[in-house]
Amino acid sequence: MKKLLSLLSVHSKKITAALCLLAFVFGAASVQAAEKKSFKVAWSIYAGWMPWAYANDKGIIKKWADKYGIEIEVVQMNDYIESINQFTAGEFDACAMTNMDALTIPAAYGVDTTGLILGDYSNGNDGLVLKNADSIADIKGRNVNLVELSVSHYFLARALDMNGMSERDVTVVNTSDADAVSTFMTDDVTAAAVWNPQLGIILDRAEDATEVFTSKEIPGEIIDMMAANTETLKDNPAFGKALVGAWFETLALMQGDSEEAKAARSYMADQAGTDLAGYEAQLADTMLFYTPASAYEFASNKDLLGFMDKVRQFSFDKGLLGEASPSPDVVGMEFADGAVLGDKSNIKLRFDASYVKMAADGKL
Repeated sequence: MKKLLSLLSVHSKKITAALCLLAFVFGAASVQAAEKKSFKVAWSIYAGWMPWAYANDKGIIKKWADKYGIEIEVVQMNDYIESINQFTAGEFDACAMTNMDALTIPAAYGVDTTGLILGDYSNGNDGLVLKNADSIADIKGRNVNLVELSVSHYFLARALDMNGMSERDVTVVNTSDADAVSTFMTDDVTAAAVWNPQLGIILDRAEDATEVFTSKEIPGEIIDMMAANTETLKDNPAFGKALVGAWFETLALMQGDSEEAKAARSYMADQAGTDLAGYEAQLADTMLFYTPASAYEFASNKDLLGFMDKVRQFSFDKGLLGEASPSPDVVGMEFADGAVLGDKSNIKLRFDASYVKMAADGKL
């Protein structure tokens, strides 16, 4: 996925997720539907998720957990996909992930998952870069380096489709995000679909590189969210309230030009391995929903169903919903207005805007 740390290969992703599913099925570490007082949350480094670092380290998470008489342990994971695998296995009660990964990993493997906070969408953080090119039309016949079957692959497919082409016009070369920059600097690589910060590094270093398509052209489709185990959330609404409350308090602190806001963003930048200018450049390409009202508007908008329909079609075509899946309907998805996409008897991914609405209404 579109994260700053290395993703596993697709083969490893499937195997690891399958092993996690077995652990879940046999109860090795599964989350049981019951009221409890202690919770674990996982997140990985990415521009739109850095507020979790600040909220945890500065006591905002604890403040909101104390308000509801619970404990929340927030864990930074060095491997993004592994964090989702562990969520799928029940090691975490909530985990930061993208909409596509929520569908293709926990939901596809039978773990009922809820998008609690749809925090942002990529608005330029993903880009398609070509060497010695004037437009995306020049991509025809080229090899394209990207993390196969990730959001970058989805991003490429959308770029091609919107410009009258398909994957038949190119050859996808699976490349880890850790190698994205170094491989692009070789003579053999002439096209790549990448995300920040690799995208920015490539554009800065490669004089012959041109960005011919960005995620600004597919607004709302690559979503970053905090997802929670549905049963855990249902039995422990205080958990959801505390996370949402801490999130929006942190976002309020980091906005604007006050010294406090700059200090908050500087802290996040440092934790992300960059400086304030670098982090703010990443934020500029991130449509971050700073207020509960804006987050609620996005989460409850009917366009979300259309976005997820595109994601599930791509996921089905690539076998990410299970190789034996008869159709993209195999996994049901429920939206804020009660609409369902897919199998109504197998709803495994839900977009619940009720907690964000509580924040917007001042009822947390």
